[in-house]
Amino acid sequence: MQAPSPRVPKALRGIYAGNTRSVVARGLKVVARNNYLVVLTGFFEPVFYLLSMGLGLGALIGGVQFYGHEVNYAAYIAPALMAVSAMNGALYDSTSNVFFRMRYGKIYDQMLSTSLGPMDVALGEIIMALFRGLLYASAFMVVTTLLGLNLSWTAILAIPAALIVAFGFAAVGLTATSFMKGFQHLDLVFFVMLPMFLLSATFFPIEVYPETVQWIIKALPLWHAVDMIRQLTTGLIQPSIWGHLAYFAVMILLGVTLATRRLKALFLR
Repeated sequence: MQAPSPRVPKALRGIYAGNTRSVVARGLKVVARNNYLVVLTGFFEPVFYLLSMGLGLGALIGGVQFYGHEVNYAAYIAPALMAVSAMNGALYDSTSNVFFRMRYGKIYDQMLSTSLGPMDVALGEIIMALFRGLLYASAFMVVTTLLGLNLSWTAILAIPAALIVAFGFAAVGLTATSFMKGFQHLDLVFFVMLPMFLLSATFFPIEVYPETVQWIIKALPLWHAVDMIRQLTTGLIQPSIWGHLAYFAVMILLGVTLATRRLKALFLR
């Protein structure tokens, strides 16, 4: 007996078939068969930063001020590296992997020749990027917990927060990838990621920068991610956390919408 077709809102007909799970199922099979070692290796970079900067340099620095409270340096940078971990997992999957499938593997041409719509594909790829970001963030949380760097019970909320962060970066990454024509364009992604990683209050309080530079940093998505997760792991939760969530809500909405439109324009002419 054939399963009933999912009910799709009228406004989404033609771009969404309600079958995102098929895209996700295919992605998980590919990861399990071919890419699990690549997925695992991407987790270790932030851990090495934590061990060298947090535990090594942290012994010399001591405490850092965060919202009027002194926080151990290792506990200060650990949530920032968790945010970086979620960003890396989401962006690597939604850019490099998607680019190959889009331009060389021709996977999306095959998918969209079926009943699947561009929103099914966009959401499926974003969920796969979320899966990678969640793996990185969760594994990093285990490490920081074992090291005693989570200072409050609210640190458990850092996992769903990291998932939101990964969602935002994955949606924007997929949109950006749809405009890329060659592998050289992927360098632009890493060119943007590096200054965000170094400047987004990852290793030093944002107050060390001039005020003009602070405003530029506060416009970057990684700063919102770092500050949000840091508030949760330290227990120093501020009203600004709602602003961080709103920032990523807008980022997710725009990313999913634009990625769907781009896939439709590219493959459903």
